[in-house]
Amino acid sequence: MSVLSGKKILLGVSGGIAAYKTANLVRLFIKAGAQVQVVMSPASLHFVTPLTLATLSKNPVYSTFYNEEEATGEWNNHVELGLWADLMLVAPATANTLSKMANGNCDNLLIATYLSAKCPVYFAPAMDLDMYKHPSTLDSFHKLKSFGNIIIPAESGELASGLSGEGRMAEPENIVTFLENDLLEKLPLKGKKILITAGPTYEAIDPVRFIGNHSSGKMGFDIANEAANKGAEVILVSGPTHFNVQNSSIKLIRVTSAQDMYDACHEYYNNVDVAISAAAVADYRPKNVADQKIKKNEATFSIELEKTKDILASLGEQKKKQFLIGFALETENEIEHAKQKIQKKNLDLIVLNSLNDKGAGFGLPTNKVTFISKDFIVEPKELKSKEEVAQDIINKVIQFYDA
Repeated sequence: MSVLSGKKILLGVSGGIAAYKTANLVRLFIKAGAQVQVVMSPASLHFVTPLTLATLSKNPVYSTFYNEEEATGEWNNHVELGLWADLMLVAPATANTLSKMANGNCDNLLIATYLSAKCPVYFAPAMDLDMYKHPSTLDSFHKLKSFGNIIIPAESGELASGLSGEGRMAEPENIVTFLENDLLEKLPLKGKKILITAGPTYEAIDPVRFIGNHSSGKMGFDIANEAANKGAEVILVSGPTHFNVQNSSIKLIRVTSAQDMYDACHEYYNNVDVAISAAAVADYRPKNVADQKIKKNEATFSIELEKTKDILASLGEQKKKQFLIGFALETENEIEHAKQKIQKKNLDLIVLNSLNDKGAGFGLPTNKVTFISKDFIVEPKELKSKEEVAQDIINKVIQFYDA
């Protein structure tokens, strides 16, 4: 999955022949999973139609402050557009538009939107080679970069004038790659490896029956997705669940039993920076597993159970540099039991769930948690979606490395 997935991209199109490439650029953004809105300069309308870009972006295209043909008093809100975006890209960025951006010459909707943007702004220059090297253009580059704007360098090749040299707007595929690489490098968990467990474990009674629980695995999968979205390389060890992963930064390892999960965790644990144990691992398993299906003969039936290996405790014992997060699901004396678990299992943070809280527990889209640090700092959270809880958990990881 592209790092652009879910991003809100504001594309500013100025009036150069390279504007014809923006149709393919919008298509690639949509294919990557981004939302796109387009703002065009008046001159760009001569090179590509708003209808084309509106159709591809699935959003209206804006080029004027208001619709001159309809005296309705409605206007196109450049401030709203600027605030909407996660990133803004001006492509093609002509010498004229670059000069206006650099000097605040706000005579069209595109420049007004640029001046209103609070997000990172990228620009892809497009002009003839002598214009590209002219001191005034180089001054615009310098000014814009000093503002924090990011240049996507022009490429060399045949130009509209017939000359050949530097000045061609970067090809759409190269622009997308540039944006993806730049965003990835700036993600807060770039270079970190995170091990996450999710879902239940099933402990076999016979070839047909098992001991399990109601965990859906959603919480662990949401944490994995959030960690990957923040740049981490994720190893997700999941018990039986119907969930799947879309992000290529997540390595999914499917297991069945507590022993399977134990083995998988210990295979990767020494090489990770963070471990988050969100799985609902069975505490006990049948001591003897029948080779054949057990027949229903007696009125009562007893199964002798034995303890499974405590995965989280074993990770705590072997902890070196890892930031270790555990989960606790309690029904009474929640805080005290969670604190005991922190000490017993050598945790850095515990995420406490209480079945007494409405909206929390297995099989629900929401969760209500309390964070407790190894210093016993208690931080209760309100009821949230599991996706939002996952964000809170990953923010704790980010804070640990920023401290």
